[in-house]
Amino acid sequence: MKIVSYNVNGIRAAMRKDLISWLSQTDADVVCLQEIKANPDQFDETEFHDIGYKYCYWYPAQKKGYSGVALLCKTKPNHVEYGTGIATMDFEGRNIRADFNDVSVMSMYLPSGTNSARLDFKLNYMDEFLEYSKNLRHSIPNLVVCGDYNICHKPEDIHDPVRLKNVSGFLPVERDWLTKFIDSGFIDSFRVFNDQPENYTWWSYRANARANNKGWRLDYLMVTPPLQEKLKRSVILKDAVHSDHCPVLLELDL
Repeated sequence: MKIVSYNVNGIRAAMRKDLISWLSQTDADVVCLQEIKANPDQFDETEFHDIGYKYCYWYPAQKKGYSGVALLCKTKPNHVEYGTGIATMDFEGRNIRADFNDVSVMSMYLPSGTNSARLDFKLNYMDEFLEYSKNLRHSIPNLVVCGDYNICHKPEDIHDPVRLKNVSGFLPVERDWLTKFIDSGFIDSFRVFNDQPENYTWWSYRANARANNKGWRLDYLMVTPPLQEKLKRSVILKDAVHSDHCPVLLELDL
């Protein structure tokens, strides 16, 4: 099973940058999208159907043009769960999950902490999601939580850890939470295969950051321990340029 996760920073903008052709060539079984910034009546879903994604599930935010997640599937899931059932999280359209026979795949878009109010919202979301994920694994042991976590976990995940230590996305409290999340029963699949620094998934549009690889690793493919022996490949697809993020890819041998 090939899974791709991609914060597209606006699905309509990404489609104008030839996202459909790229998805067709990448040929993933499941595509997890974040920050779609649109309702499905604002773009042509049949473009995804035409390249094999017959089953498309959209979970936009209540606020138009903001946030939102989606799943594109070639095989029909047994069940699709929209949101978490936690009202303080779900109005921003940040979680959607597809359950298949051997694995469940979630697309998650964790908030950013752009100011003090949003940082408080982010920290609350993180606490609530940690408890939610612990409970979820009782009924779904084979779980993949893909998406934009908006956190760099370790110094090797960010281009300037000293200067950026007090910036949201690399705050000690955020990094500690990601450690707790992993310790609760998840594996950072990319780090199973690659322990090298300077592997990033997001770059600012300013100061030629992408060309100079001044980036952050914000996008993760987290898997539960029962899937560890099924891991085949986990890579960053840095050459895809439809967004300020790049996609990440996971292959499981099921």
